[in-house]
Amino acid sequence: MAYAAVAGATSAMSSTTSSSTSIRLVKLDKESELRIEVGMETPLKLRLLTGTAEIFGTELPPEIWLTFPPRLKFAVFTWYGATIEMDGITETDYTADETPMISYVNVHAVLEGRRSRAKASSSDEPGSSQGPRVIVIGPTDSGKSSLSTMLLSWAAKQGWKPTFVDLDIGQGSITVPGCIAATPIEMPIDQVEGIPLEMPLVYYFGHATPSANAELYKILVKELARTLERQFAGNVESRAAGMVINTMGWIEGVVYELLLHAIDTFNANVVLVIGQDKLCSMLKDVLKNKPNVDVVKLQKSGGVVSRNAKVRQKARSFRIREYFYGPANDLSPHSNVASFSDLFIYRIGGGPQAPRSALPIGAEPTADPTRLVPVNINRDLLHLVLAVSYAKEPNQIISSNVAGFIYITDIDIQRKKITYLAPSAGELPSKFLVVGTLTWIET
Repeated sequence: MAYAAVAGATSAMSSTTSSSTSIRLVKLDKESELRIEVGMETPLKLRLLTGTAEIFGTELPPEIWLTFPPRLKFAVFTWYGATIEMDGITETDYTADETPMISYVNVHAVLEGRRSRAKASSSDEPGSSQGPRVIVIGPTDSGKSSLSTMLLSWAAKQGWKPTFVDLDIGQGSITVPGCIAATPIEMPIDQVEGIPLEMPLVYYFGHATPSANAELYKILVKELARTLERQFAGNVESRAAGMVINTMGWIEGVVYELLLHAIDTFNANVVLVIGQDKLCSMLKDVLKNKPNVDVVKLQKSGGVVSRNAKVRQKARSFRIREYFYGPANDLSPHSNVASFSDLFIYRIGGGPQAPRSALPIGAEPTADPTRLVPVNINRDLLHLVLAVSYAKEPNQIISSNVAGFIYITDIDIQRKKITYLAPSAGELPSKFLVVGTLTWIET
C-alpha cells in the first residue's frame, strides 16, 4: 500500500507517536483516519472497540485482535466515529481529519449506478451490459493501489465480483513484481492476507521497469485484455461488475504511451487521475474524441509519502518472499532438484532481428523485443525468479500465461543439476521456464 505516516504530512493531525510499545486507545472522530506504519521488526496488534471503521474499504470486525506484519503501512478510517486499541510498536501513527474519502466514496456511488444499469440492460444492445472499466493513474506513491483496493472492496461488499487488473510491474499487488495480472474480487480485500489467489491470470514480463522491453509489455497487455474479453463474453455478471485497473507510477515518456495503450486496449471508460493537474489535462485533451470516456481528477491522501529507489527495491523483495513464505511466514516452500535436461529456459527479447548482411548498407541491426532466446543453464541464473509457463510449445510462450514461479538456489555444473525453491512439492506444471531480470537474495 502507498499509505505511510510521517510527522510532516499536510493533514491535520494529533496523537503522533514514535516507537511506542504500550497498549493504547485512539479515539477517532467521524470522517477521520488513523494512519499507521508498523515497526520494522515486530508485528502490531489492533482491534476495534467501539463504532465502525474500515481499512481501504474493508470493515474491521468488532472486538477481534488483528495482527499486522512489520513494515506494513495502512490507514483505519471511520465514517461515524470509532475507538481503536493498539498493542505493539509503530514507526509512527497519527490521526488525520483531512482525507479524500468523501470524493472516493462518491466515485464508488457513480460506479455502483453504472453497474446496476449494465445488469438491468438488455444484453442484445451492444455495450449496454458493460459495467464500468476504471483505470487508476497517477505518479509514484500517490495512493493508486489504496484507491483501487477501496473501489474493489466496496463493490464486493455490495455483492459484485469486479475484476482487478494489475499493470504495475514495479510492485505487484496480485503476485510477484514483474507481472501483469488479473483476478476476480469476490470479497472485500483482507489487508493482512491480501488478495485471494484462487485463479489469477498472470503474464510474466520479467522486469521491474517497462523500458526494459516496452513492446513486450504492450503485447502482454493485449493478451491479458483478450483473455478477459473472452471471459466477459460468457459471463453477464462479470461484465456488469466491470474492472478496476491499477497502473505504474511513472507517467512520462514511454510509460505515458503505455498508459494510453492500456486505456485503449481495455476499453476503459473511467480514468481516475490522482493528484496530477498536468496529467489530467493531458489525458482530457487526448481523450476528447472519446465521449464515452470520463476523466476525473481526485485528490491524493495526505498520508501518502514518497519512497526512494532503495525502499522500493526492498518492497519488491518482500513481495517475492511473501509469494514463497506467505504474508505471515506461514507457508513452507519446497526445495527441489532437477536435471538440466528436464528444463527449457527462455528469455524474451534480445538478439538482432537480422544479420548485418541482410540489412541495407549502413543500417545497424536492432534487438527484436519478441525474440525467444534459449538460455544456457549456468551460474548466472542463481538468485533469479523464473516463471513456469503454461505453453505446450516454445512458440506459445509469449502468448501463454504462467502457472507460478520458482527461485534458483543452486546450480551444480558438474552434476548438471539445478536446485530451486517452489511453493509446493512435486513436478512443475511445465518444463518451459521464462527468465527476466527479477532477482531475490533470500535472507
